[in-house]
Amino acid sequence: MSDRILGAVCVVAAAGMAWTAKDYAAPIAYEPVGPRAFPLLLSTLTAVGGVWLLAKPRAGSQAFGGVPWRRVGLSALAVVLYAALFQALGFIVATALMALPLGLAFGGHWRQSLLCGIGLGIGLFVLFDKGLDVVLPTGVLAFVLGGH
Repeated sequence: MSDRILGAVCVVAAAGMAWTAKDYAAPIAYEPVGPRAFPLLLSTLTAVGGVWLLAKPRAGSQAFGGVPWRRVGLSALAVVLYAALFQALGFIVATALMALPLGLAFGGHWRQSLLCGIGLGIGLFVLFDKGLDVVLPTGVLAFVLGGH
């Protein structure tokens, strides 16, 4: 039952994000996709995940007692630290470091989790920074690679 509640919360939150982002507009065109693209994409993915949680077949419903609280806590802490260190460390490093505890929380090996995080950070950086022209912070890599 808790997954159905989470699904409903995700759908409502996604609707709120989309409603809030629908009027986002930059005073000047500084990015080709504009400032509303990322929140709308995120709200769409959140809504799809929420609908999946609402519609998926029930195998064996667990009450809140079946929630893996250590995994949830580790994941939440990783996301909070990601937000706090995003500018200072840069997108690639922060994303790689966030993926490590998330991967471990879901049963991955530490090496797999770290390598996937590095790949995710580099891949998304190339997609957003180079492909979509969305400026992302380089952080400590700017110093290591001689940028700043």
